[in-house]
Amino acid sequence: MRVITGKARGRKLATLEGNDVRPTADRVKEALFSILQFELEGRQVLDLFAGSGQLGIEALSRGAAHCTFVDASKASVAVVQRNLAATSLSAEATVVCADALSFLGRTYAAYDIALLDPPYGKGLLQKALEKIPAVMRDSGVIVCESPREEALPETAGPFALYRRYPYGKVSLAVYRKLEAED
Repeated sequence: MRVITGKARGRKLATLEGNDVRPTADRVKEALFSILQFELEGRQVLDLFAGSGQLGIEALSRGAAHCTFVDASKASVAVVQRNLAATSLSAEATVVCADALSFLGRTYAAYDIALLDPPYGKGLLQKALEKIPAVMRDSGVIVCESPREEALPETAGPFALYRRYPYGKVSLAVYRKLEAED
């Protein structure tokens, strides 16, 4: 696993071993950042269910101003911190060891981009989509990785499912703010 492009391009990233860990494949990560390529510069990013932190680190490498990494696992948080140090991006990051849903209920921060890649098959994505609109800016974008066959809601508060991109067994779902009707 490595950083694809930007100021940390080519740096290798550590990950945890085991069946509970499912790093995003490089081609899916490349597709995700192609979708966001003109929306990253100077933005505030939330990497919820951070795991190794690879998605947030890629966002920082490509010009995001700051990324908040949230994961409930102490081991994952340690890997995120190690990866941030290895990529020299620690100064642009906040790492939080907390349950993602609890974090969403207590943070006062506002984000431009939210990256959600929760463990599959536990209903966490749907629960996060219920809470995440409260921490998003109006111009924000929510990107979710999920199994291709998983049903996702058409809306998340004022955000609507804009498009779904299939990649083998997974898909990326992009939510954007609904425009007010005149």
